[in-house]
Amino acid sequence: MTENDYLTAWGLYAFAALGCLLVWWRMTRWIWRWLREPLQLLMAVLLLSPTIVDPVKTQFAPAVAITALDLVLKVGNNAWRAISDLFMYTMIVFALYIVFVLIRWPIERAANARRERKAAADAALAAEPDDDEPFRRPAPVSGMRVEPRL
Repeated sequence: MTENDYLTAWGLYAFAALGCLLVWWRMTRWIWRWLREPLQLLMAVLLLSPTIVDPVKTQFAPAVAITALDLVLKVGNNAWRAISDLFMYTMIVFALYIVFVLIRWPIERAANARRERKAAADAALAAEPDDDEPFRRPAPVSGMRVEPRL
């Protein structure tokens, strides 16, 4: 396999993996956000994590594909390396996700509190009587003269 074939294969795999990720995001759109985001991250790790195939030539392959081929066809000894790589990438991504959530959580709480205060203030303004015209007169009866206000 030449270098050009290797890069072409990775490019096709990356394109297919991104298509699968888009389908997965579409499928998990209806789920509660705190369950949807970790599932989407897990699928991204499964599809996008590489593992080394040949240490001498430094060629990589998708870890899921190597694991599946080694376990199903029993043709290699790279399954445990691929599983350990998947586990390592999963732990790194979820650690970063937890940091992201811990940063996002207080910001969202403050934004929700600000929205609630604004809604309460808008409701209070809507409940107040309209005092823009304190000298409102009844509509004139036919034949009465209407004087302009000064």
